[in-house]
Amino acid sequence: MAYIGNAVPAIFQSRPSVVRFNGDGSDTTFALGRAISTVQDILVSVDGVVQDTAAYTVPDGSTLTFSAAPSSGTGNIFVHFLDLAGGNITPAEEFKGNFKSGGLFRINAQSLEENITILATENAQITGVVTVNNNITLTINDGGRLVVT
Repeated sequence: MAYIGNAVPAIFQSRPSVVRFNGDGSDTTFALGRAISTVQDILVSVDGVVQDTAAYTVPDGSTLTFSAAPSSGTGNIFVHFLDLAGGNITPAEEFKGNFKSGGLFRINAQSLEENITILATENAQITGVVTVNNNITLTINDGGRLVVT
């Protein structure tokens, strides 16, 4: 699979996987469960016989379509994904932060508006002057750390 820029780090990849389907002698389409770029990204076997890519297509990138219906059998259609699967990690909204000028500056609120506890296993940092609003509690458990810069 081609990349623009750096390759996906190994920690964000999974090993090639396998899916099996049951043929019924009439269905010709099977959902792969993930997208591929080309038929060369998979190895397909029916009843233990590896199929030439002329026997099937993947027209939308995620549906295996045979030119003729495979024979009936339990788990007789075997698809092995040959490429590593890269994944995306999207952080939760509260961990994304606020940035300006293309990410050069990170900004944060100037007042604490909800009760918060820094646990003994956590480090926290506040940049700049911060105001703790009325009836709001900031608790730092023993072992926790809050740095104000």
